[in-house]
Amino acid sequence: MSKYPEQRRSRRAKIGKPLRVRPSEPREDHFEDLPISVNASRESIYFTTRRNSYYKGMRVFVTFPFTLAHDPLNCEYVAQVVRVEELSKVKFGVAVHLQLTMNYSAGFPREPSKLA
Repeated sequence: MSKYPEQRRSRRAKIGKPLRVRPSEPREDHFEDLPISVNASRESIYFTTRRNSYYKGMRVFVTFPFTLAHDPLNCEYVAQVVRVEELSKVKFGVAVHLQLTMNYSAGFPREPSKLA
């Protein structure tokens, strides 16, 4: 049994796609992390990283999937870190909840669960 209670509202799919993660709060040290997802659902993404600066509750910008910096097909989200797991001394598992898409194709940001 997992030490984390099940909180998922939608199924996860194993999917290895590149993503870009950046802190959204100006008080955080700026970084740009380019990990590969392990799995994803409509409302969340789990990835592994060597970066140890993530913490539960941290707000981040997530671009998923990420191809090139200014690709119009990139979809950027405001997300919150909901879990950080130490997988080894140099590898961490990070789960983020996608809260809001920053794409304005419909004229306003939308919640990920309302996209389809």
